[in-house]
Amino acid sequence: MAHGGDLYEQHAQQVYRYLYALTHDADIAEELTQETFYQAMKSMHTFRGDCTPQVWLCAIAKRQWYRELERRKRTAELDEDHLSALAAPDDPAAEVQQRDERLNLYRAMQQLPPETREVMYLRLTGGFSFREIGDILRHTETWARVRFYRGKEQLVKIMGGVSNESE
Repeated sequence: MAHGGDLYEQHAQQVYRYLYALTHDADIAEELTQETFYQAMKSMHTFRGDCTPQVWLCAIAKRQWYRELERRKRTAELDEDHLSALAAPDDPAAEVQQRDERLNLYRAMQQLPPETREVMYLRLTGGFSFREIGDILRHTETWARVRFYRGKEQLVKIMGGVSNESE
């Protein structure tokens, strides 16, 4: 496996994207990315090579996020402050409508099973490919693809048959 600096250069962007998909907060994602690589450097001797370095780093990142959640004594559910901070267009009417649609979508996503919700977040917010999602969650690309499409079908039902969400 690559040494510390090389490891960071090769994987920092994807670890950050993964953490941003989980946290929906750029500052927290950046802080946790740094902590992830710090922890990886401390435990590099434990890397057995039975997965890719990216998968190993994402597993460390996920543990860091859960530790952060425990530290803050809050749940992993999105709150309205995070959702309202998402970018929207300059048109005020469209901005309000899109914000409401995003809130409804993320509220509906909270009703999905945890693994399905995580796939949806990684795909929609993190922009990960189905192959990358499968690697991160230790499943196949096909599993990630099926989970995503079933999640979209569930969202349509939850939201009353109206869904404007695209992949």
